[in-house]
Amino acid sequence: MAEKQKRDYYEVLGVNKNSTPDEIKSAYRKAALKWHPDKWVSGTDEEKKTAEENFKEASEAYSVLSDENKKARYDRYGFAGMDGSSAGGAGFSGFGDFDLNDILNSVFGRGFDFGGGFSSFSGFGGGGRGSNVVRERGSNIRGNVKVSLKEIATGTTKKIKVKKDIACPHCHGSGSENGETETCPTCHGRGQVVQTVNSFFGQMQTASVCPTCGGRGSIIKNKCKSCGGSGVVKGEEVIEVKIPAGVGEGMQLTMRGKGNAGPHNGVAGDLLVLIEEEPHPDFERDESTLIYNLFITIPEAIMGTQAEVPTVDGKVRVKIAPGTQSGKVLRLRGKGLPVVNGYGVGDMLVNVNVWIPKKFNKKEEELLQQLAESENFKPNPTAEEKSFFSKIKDYFN
Repeated sequence: MAEKQKRDYYEVLGVNKNSTPDEIKSAYRKAALKWHPDKWVSGTDEEKKTAEENFKEASEAYSVLSDENKKARYDRYGFAGMDGSSAGGAGFSGFGDFDLNDILNSVFGRGFDFGGGFSSFSGFGGGGRGSNVVRERGSNIRGNVKVSLKEIATGTTKKIKVKKDIACPHCHGSGSENGETETCPTCHGRGQVVQTVNSFFGQMQTASVCPTCGGRGSIIKNKCKSCGGSGVVKGEEVIEVKIPAGVGEGMQLTMRGKGNAGPHNGVAGDLLVLIEEEPHPDFERDESTLIYNLFITIPEAIMGTQAEVPTVDGKVRVKIAPGTQSGKVLRLRGKGLPVVNGYGVGDMLVNVNVWIPKKFNKKEEELLQQLAESENFKPNPTAEEKSFFSKIKDYFN
C-alpha cells in the first residue's frame, strides 16, 4: 500500500506564510489537544491510528514553522530542504529528529500531561495510555555520493554499498535463541515503573524507565548465540539513492530507515548521504545559474560573429554583435540548472572575453601600428560604457 502523501506544513496547521509566531503556536496547540492519542484511547483501531498520524504530522509541522531558520529553509526549498522530505525516500536534512516533549512543553508549559504523561507516548505508535514500551532505535550511518553536472541537471539514481547493523537472521532480530521472551516481572510489560509521592499538593505520580527490562516490557532468558541477545549483527546492503535535480555540493540527503537496525526489532536509523559535486571543465556554478567564459578574437569582436557555446543539454549558437566589448554578458534563459525545490530553471550567463595575443610577428606589428593610427581604433566610450554599473546590470537583465 502506498504511503500517505506528505501535506504542506502550513496546510497541516491551517496557517499561512505570513502568520505570526503566536498564531502558529496557537494553531499547533489546538491540533495537539485534538489529536493527542490519549484522548482517543477508547476509539477504534482506525481512529487511534488516525490520531497518532495527525498528531505526528502537526508536531513535525510546528517543529519547522516555529523555528526561524527552518521555516526560511522550508519556504525556499519546500520538503527538499527538510530532513526526510518524502516518505520512504531521500530528503535534505535540515533539522533532524524533533523532541516532542520540548515542543509540547514550549506550547503548553512544563508538566504538560493528559493523564499518562507524554513520556508514555513512544515513537508515535505507543498503543494508547499505559503502553510505554520502548522500541530502541538504531544509529544513523553516513555515506558520500558523487554526481556530475549533467546528473544534477536531470536528477538521477545512484547505488551505494554500506556496512551496517542488520537484524540477526538467526533470531530474526528478537535476540532470543528460541524466539521467546517473558513479560518483565518488574513493570509487568508496561516498560516503565510509576512511583506515588505524597506532597503538600496531594499525591503525585512520577514515571521512569523500568530498570529491569530497559523499557522493552520483556526480558530474554535464552539469548541468541549469533548476536548475543542484541538482535543485530554486522552486515551490508546496496541502497538506491534518488538524487533530485538541482542538488549541490555539501547538501545532505536522508534515507529514512536505511541506517543501522534497532536492537530487539527496534526502529532502524537513517542513512545520511552527502552530495559531492564533480567539477565541470567548462562551467562555473552559482546555485541554479551557470557561467561560461567565451573567448573571441579581436576581429570577431570588431566585426561580430556567431559562436558555439556548450550547455548541459547540448551546444547552442550565440550572436556576437559588431563592436562587442570584453566583459559583455549574454544571458541564455532556462539554460541553467533546476531550482532544488522543483520550481523553475536557472539561466546561463555567457561572459564574453576578447582575447589579446601576447606575441606577434613583424607583419602583424606593422598592421597593428596602422590600425592604432586610425581614428576609429582610438578609445571613445559612451557614458554608459564608462559606467561600472552599466556592465554589471547585464547580470540582472
